Amino acid sequence: MITVSIVAFIVTALAAYLLGSIPTGFLVAKARGLDIRSVGSGNIGATNVFRHLGVPAGVLVLVADAAKGWLAVAVAARLILGWLFPAGGAETREWLRICAGFSAILGHNYTCWLHFKGGKGVATSAGVLEALAPWALLIIFGVWLVVVALSRFVSLASIAASVTLPFAAWLTTRDAALTAATALMTVLAVYKHRANIKRLLSGTESRFGRNKGRSAVAPPGSSA
Repeated sequence: MITVSIVAFIVTALAAYLLGSIPTGFLVAKARGLDIRSVGSGNIGATNVFRHLGVPAGVLVLVADAAKGWLAVAVAARLILGWLFPAGGAETREWLRICAGFSAILGHNYTCWLHFKGGKGVATSAGVLEALAPWALLIIFGVWLVVVALSRFVSLASIAASVTLPFAAWLTTRDAALTAATALMTVLAVYKHRANIKRLLSGTESRFGRNKGRSAVAPPGSSA
């Protein structure tokens, strides 16, 4: 049983990582004849796509990146549970779902298809939270909206929402395992925004509505 459990965790982590690693922003931009890594911030997430390819492309990337996180938890983990560990207890099943979600975020942030350089994981994290803790997601989305409205910095809003996440998870679920996992998600999100933090401190970060690319304003969650 222990061996089966270990195999289930490994297969879940690998499947979710590969799902999360699909470089949506890169593929959408490539289809339009642009290497998104060569413009703007060089990031493959939705913000950079919005700024250089416009709203339709940005929305597509945002939704697809969120879907990767949701599918990893709601579909991939469930299929693997039914195949490898159908008799697992509730606690094991919860950990497998958390493992799937975190692995999908790692896949997005460090995709194996682009030399382990990817996005910042905000949209994918939102998809994971939609499957694991939707009320916590609603709280941090509210924080995101307030910070954007007051500061007009998408990156600052994403950082603030990420820092709020473990508290929101505990408040809405009282689940220690999930709260610990969201704390790790916070650390990863803040780390991935370290360049934005430097620009915020130096006063050179771009504000919401002022973009240097060919196109429009990035909507909620698009700093992924």
